[in-house]
Amino acid sequence: MVKKIIVASTIVFLVWIILLSTFIYHPSHAEEMNAIEIERIVSLAPSNTEILFALGLGEKVVAVTDYCNYPEEAKKKEKIGGYSTIDIEKVVSLKPDLVLAAYGNGEEVVERLKELGLNVAILSSKPVKSIEDTLKEIRYVGKISGKEKEASSLCEEMEKKIKEITDKTKNAKKVRVTHICWHEPFYVAGSECLSSDMIEKAGGENVFSDVEYWHTVSMEELIDRNPDVIIVSSGTGMGGEENVAYDYILGEERLKCINAVKNHRVYLIDADIVSRSGPRIADALEEVAKFIHPELFETCKVMAHASARA
Repeated sequence: MVKKIIVASTIVFLVWIILLSTFIYHPSHAEEMNAIEIERIVSLAPSNTEILFALGLGEKVVAVTDYCNYPEEAKKKEKIGGYSTIDIEKVVSLKPDLVLAAYGNGEEVVERLKELGLNVAILSSKPVKSIEDTLKEIRYVGKISGKEKEASSLCEEMEKKIKEITDKTKNAKKVRVTHICWHEPFYVAGSECLSSDMIEKAGGENVFSDVEYWHTVSMEELIDRNPDVIIVSSGTGMGGEENVAYDYILGEERLKCINAVKNHRVYLIDADIVSRSGPRIADALEEVAKFIHPELFETCKVMAHASARA
């Protein structure tokens, strides 16, 4: 019973993180907040924090969530709670000019902050489906923060890197891929989500493209789809450090018939980089592309399970 509760809690937590990291902007906020002079910002999501720092607004960020761990400077900021456990009184006491929220913070929290007179920009309830959505998100934050030029420059730099990658992969033979972030049951990326878009741009074919968003599947379904490459998010243990899903896939006897396992093509990727809709998403795409098509990249340092176990 205890194990079931822990597993259920883990799945809920993972779903929450993925959804929170992949919601896009509400255009009307940019128009409403253009004239605001921003000196003090509170960020309510890790992806928001990464964008703010990338736009040169790190010094103006006065507080972040407990989960904001990048860049390193973000760890030193005042903490205002978790995604759904925001300390409203503390946020108000910090007297921010802007609170950059996310859908996962909860409508009640956002509305309460607005009622208390704070300027709140929220990333809307529409899931990010592509890297292009992430770029829109960055430009939106640039617009409401007075950093349009910096946002444009950052997006152009990201677009250049993305194009370099897709130019290499666009004519490559499609490789059958799945991205897994949990294993009891298996929690995989379906279509209409950022991870699936990265797989496709990297020259892969998502074997679970017939289901939407992140989806649970049985071991039998995973075996039946027989992916040639399996990408596993790191740190998916309750403690956040243990790569339990990765270790499970490598050690489970029943999965040894899958091509990816047989051919040592099970790869570990940083969960934060691949799940956050922010400036590191181009780096995530590059890593995914190297997993799928290592032959296209001269310097390819990827961690397959063969080397990881050595």
